[in-house]
Amino acid sequence: MTKHFAFLALATAAVAACEQNRSITNPAAAIVSSLEAQHNSGSGGSDGPGAVYTLTNQVAGNAVAVFTRGADGRLTAAGTVATGGAGTGASLGSQSAVSLSNDGRRLFAVNAGSNDVSVFAVSPAGLALASRTPSGGTLPISLTVHGNVLYVLNAGGSGNISGFTLGTSGDLTPIAGATLPLSGSTVGPADVQFSPDGRHLVVTEKNTNLLDVYAVDASGVASGPTTTASAGGTPFGFAFGLRNDLFVSEAAGSASSYVLDASGTPALVSGAVSTHQGAPCWAVVTADGRFGFTGNGAGSVSAFAIAPDGAIRLVDADGGTALIGSGINDIALSHNSRYLYVLQTAGAQAIHAFRVAADGHLTALGPVAGLPAGTRGLAAF
Repeated sequence: MTKHFAFLALATAAVAACEQNRSITNPAAAIVSSLEAQHNSGSGGSDGPGAVYTLTNQVAGNAVAVFTRGADGRLTAAGTVATGGAGTGASLGSQSAVSLSNDGRRLFAVNAGSNDVSVFAVSPAGLALASRTPSGGTLPISLTVHGNVLYVLNAGGSGNISGFTLGTSGDLTPIAGATLPLSGSTVGPADVQFSPDGRHLVVTEKNTNLLDVYAVDASGVASGPTTTASAGGTPFGFAFGLRNDLFVSEAAGSASSYVLDASGTPALVSGAVSTHQGAPCWAVVTADGRFGFTGNGAGSVSAFAIAPDGAIRLVDADGGTALIGSGINDIALSHNSRYLYVLQTAGAQAIHAFRVAADGHLTALGPVAGLPAGTRGLAAF
């Protein structure tokens, strides 16, 4: 029992380092006025323009804050678009609160304060709200989409995942039998994502130190979960690379890599590789699978080289590939993986832009500030 309480204390401390502004009660005003977004869904591997999105997460009304991305990776604030739902004004303790379809034509956002999900159409003219649908639970914090199937991770109550089909107009329809429990109650879920082939869903549980895997059939119905013990303490965010390689950030101070086998079992490749930086809570992998990055709540980004077999090693021995400042709260890569974006929710209240070099190092391009307190989630194209 003593060991159990000690583990919970360590997990709580690690998660707290990832969650700045946990008790915001007076949300700031929305950011600057609207400009036309410059989304280019055909940019692919080019350096064409794109966009970056985050959620204002305000109690009085949630909104997507839009930033146009120039071909050089630099951002310009382009206003906000209301989700129609409400935020919490405080930390969500998650990754993937806002997400894009692979082609960049749909954007999905959680409304954690009103227990629903908003879907937007993305076009050169900007965002247009297509639908708003109950999340299938309470406190939705993360979501993932593969083809026309979307799953939401709900953290309220005992927590669950809930599945929906996505219609051509952006409407969401609940999938019968696709609302499933997590491994238990009060597990502290953080992130849900589809595997690249769409056959499995993975959920990280911070409080239990587990990775949950659900099988997904051809109709989008999930079953499970099966659970695997995390190699490092407090698994939080994660990203898939090539061939079902899985790169997981661990808030206790490390990252691990796995390969998801045909049965959906995560086979460990590199276990608990220290970042030497505080609270690595968010994770992304470049499109070519060669590099992973952790966003560290203490104020930095750590770059990892990923070998063909999925093994990981730090690019910089001290883990400090980019030093920003306290309150890092999410990271995202542009669709072409040439630019990395980092959300800072303490101090500057800004999104920081970086160019990704061929060796995994980062060149700072400058921040864009003006975000309201409580902002959470980050997605880029």
